[in-house]
Formats: sequence, structure tokens, C-alpha cells
Amino acid sequence: MPDQRESAFYVTTPIYYVTAPPSIGNAYTTVAADVLARWHRQRGEDVVFLTGTDEHGQKVLEAAEQNGVSPQDWADHLVATEWMPVLDIVDASNDDFIRTTERRHTVRVQEFWQTIHDAGDVYEGTYEGPYCIACEEFKLPAELFDGPDGVKLCPIHERPVETLSETNYFFALSKYADRLLALYADQPTFVQPESARNEVVAFVKQGLQDLSISRSTFAWGIPVPWDTEHVFYVWIDALLNYVTAAGFGTDSERFDRVWPADVQLVGKDILRFHAVIWPAMLMAAGVEVPRRVFAHGWLQVGGQKMSKSKATAIHPSEIVDTFGSDAYRYYFMRTITFGSDGNFSWEHMSAVYMSELANGLGNLASRVTAMVGKYFDGILPEPAALTAPERELVEKLAQVAARADEAIDRVAIHEAVTAVADFVGTINGYVTEQEPWRVAKDDSDEGRARLATTLYAAAESLRAVAVLHHAVLPKTAAALWSALGADAIGPLADQRVQDSGRWGQLPAGATLTKGASLFPRIVDEELARLRVEAGA
Repeated sequence: MPDQRESAFYVTTPIYYVTAPPSIGNAYTTVAADVLARWHRQRGEDVVFLTGTDEHGQKVLEAAEQNGVSPQDWADHLVATEWMPVLDIVDASNDDFIRTTERRHTVRVQEFWQTIHDAGDVYEGTYEGPYCIACEEFKLPAELFDGPDGVKLCPIHERPVETLSETNYFFALSKYADRLLALYADQPTFVQPESARNEVVAFVKQGLQDLSISRSTFAWGIPVPWDTEHVFYVWIDALLNYVTAAGFGTDSERFDRVWPADVQLVGKDILRFHAVIWPAMLMAAGVEVPRRVFAHGWLQVGGQKMSKSKATAIHPSEIVDTFGSDAYRYYFMRTITFGSDGNFSWEHMSAVYMSELANGLGNLASRVTAMVGKYFDGILPEPAALTAPERELVEKLAQVAARADEAIDRVAIHEAVTAVADFVGTINGYVTEQEPWRVAKDDSDEGRARLATTLYAAAESLRAVAVLHHAVLPKTAAALWSALGADAIGPLADQRVQDSGRWGQLPAGATLTKGASLFPRIVDEELARLRVEAGA
């Protein structure tokens, strides 16, 4: 059934700084956005999934200087060798990739802020205060904490801040405090999860300061159109990527179809930019605010927030090269409550891989296809009348499909994946209890009918799993779909998640094949080698 939405489902990641290679923290956000995008496509919706890179600002300039190249050359190199390839590594299905150095972005940024300037919401002033280069953010003195010898440190990066004094241009952010509070009250799901919403509301209620939107001490940025001695402060430039990529100022028809964004995923450390400054900017320009900003937690390694400077950052390829991209995606979407902090360890990754994927879904698929091959020459048999165990499967499947779909709407990705994982466990339990290998010894008509019903029920349940797991396990789901002979129904991509719980879709007579293992076992020696190479 085609989707009835009049507009596209638009999901975005934050755009990533090109100061260093990506980590699993960056990829975590990308995979989450990808799962949402794939799920909504599986509903039959028009989807736009955006990611990209943030290439201006002091931090990028310093990284380029340290490597002896121009900022543009540095950005070009990192995008080509790291940020674009990692999308393939984790199987991201993004529809667009925006770079803030592209003309489609830079020109629109200047036009956007010229409009706000002309409306009187921008003025010139002097700012003096602490600045964290790693955050690219001016800090409030109360946010800082004391380091050795009383040095003030950034609470996020635990690095010393600099005291800056500049004549800059300011955006009248304080003017929008009441409108922001009204937004949070009128649209309770605008900021999620609830803990993030509470934090943002409290922050705005304590009073907002006007925001410096330009820098004049370096030139790596988008020039301010009314004063080219200044460049735009990197965040003021970067936040606009979400609308410039959607066609703002260039393609009004596309912009009307795509904007506002349905879900903007961000890390909790950049929540205020997206939940306070970003909507205020849009209000000032007369542009509709996004529907939802969702802040996920930090990924921790050994109980500490992952950090490139502390050498605890892990590149996604270090995990994917051993476990595969589907297992990578599954692990992070399944084991971490989306919106909370999560802790990664090689041991836990291996344990989940073996128990839920290799010994769980992979072994189940292998057993079912092998038994259809052995007892029915690979042809899916016609089932007899369903008995109580099958009716329980039918009921459970309908519940799981509905539960997973509803969880996705709440951006509770972990709940959706867990619901399907639990159903895999239910199928495994059903096969174990029904013992088709024992029933196969009964050559009577009743025995054959019971065997046919059992194997059909298991295969049909796996058909639904392939559809429901397609968003998180795209390669595995496609292999499973093919092994079940489900191509007789049609392409997997055309199957609707909202219809996946309807029983009896896999046709009797379909040809099942037992192919290679969906999840090859990882030996202990391989895991040990991986840990040594990663320095874990």
C-alpha cells in the first residue's frame, strides 16, 4: 500500500568535523539515521537521508596547519579518504552528502543571514569570554571546572579553554526565549528523549545571552556579506546545512516537499545548538522549525567517553573487518538504549554476535532451510491446519510487527530491534519444542502433514524476520530472503513492514536453499588478535 504522506520523511545526522578520521561514535549516529531511513522506505515512503561534513572553523584550520596543507586541501583529503568511505563500511544508504564548502551551501548561508541582519536581529558588539576550540563554542564561566593549577577546563573535552576578546556580530538570541519555551510546551516531542527536553527547557528558562555569529581573527569560513572582514562562526554556518541541502533558496518545490525535517539526530554534547540556537535562527528567518531533535548518548570505551586525544577512539573498520557490517549495525542498535550512554567492549560484541547472530538467527535459518532440503527436496510444503503452537506464532508475529513499527516512530530503535530479536528466539523455541527431526521419522500421512506444517511455520516466520530486520541487517536480510525462496513474492525492498505481520505470505512450492552461514563463527584467536591490534 503506498504511503499517504504528502511530504518526504527527512532524517539527518549532524555533519561531522573533518579534523580526524571517523570513529564508531560518529558511525553510531549514521547507522541510527540509516535504520530510520531504511525502515521508512520499507513503509513505502519517500525518504531523504542527509549526512555530510562540517569543514570551516578554527579547529579545521589548526588541523590543516598541523599537517602543512591548506584547509580546503585538508577537507578534500579527509572527505575522500575517510568520511565518504566509512559510509560504505557501515552500509549507509544516504541520499545526499553535503559539504559546507560547497557553493550550494555557502551562498545560501550568506543569503539567510543577510535576511536576518536586514530585519534588525543582528548587531555589532564586543565579546570576551572562554572559548573551547574542540567544541567550537563559547562557554559560560559556570560550565567550566578547575583543572591542575586552577586552569579552567571544558566539561566535555576536559581541555583548557582560551579567553577570547573580539568585536563580532551578534544574533539577538535572547529575544527568542519565550518563543522557544512556547515551542517546547506546544510540541513536547520537539526535543527528545525526555531528559534532553528537560535539560533544554531549564537552560532556556535561566536566560539566554545573545550569540556571537562571526569571527574576525582568522579567515577560514564563509565571509559575512555585509562585512567581509568577518567570517561566520562555524556553528552558524554548519546548522544551515539541513535546509541548504533540502533546497532552501534554490528549489522551492523540493524544499516544500522535504522540509521540515522529521528527525534530526545529534549527540547530546551538541544538543543546545540544535534545540536552542537552531530553532531560534529559523524563527528569525521565518522558516518552519524541524519536527524533532533527538539527542543520543555517548559511546564509552572502558567506562570513558570515546576520545581521539585519549586514544580511545575506534575506527568502524576495526570492527567491521572481523564481524561484518550487519553485525556492527545490529550490535549498536540492539544493545544500547537509544538516547542513553552506551559502553562498547570487544568481549560484549563477541558475546552478542555469537549468541544472537551466529547461534541465534544464523543457526535457525541454516536448520530450517536444511530440513526443508532434507525432508521435502528443498520445496516448501503446503501446511495443514494450524495447531496451538502455530497460532501462538501467528499472534506473536502480529504483535512484534506492530510493536517494532511503533517503536521506530518514537525513535526507540533499540526497542524495534529487540522486538524482532525476541521473535527470532520465539521461532527457535518453537522449532526446538516441535522437534521436526523427530516428527520426520513418522512416515504416516499425519506425520508428514505435521512436519510440513512445522517447517512451513518456521520458514514463514523467517520471511517476516527478513522484512523486519532489513533496516538493521540489510545484507543478511537479503541473503535470508533469497534462501527462503521469497523472491517468488517479489523483491525484499518492496515488502512493507506494516504488512509483515500478516501470516501466510510465503507460498508453498517456493524453493529453499541452504547457502553459506549468515554469520560465520568468530574464533577466540581472531578476537584476541583484533584486541591486540586495536590496543584494547
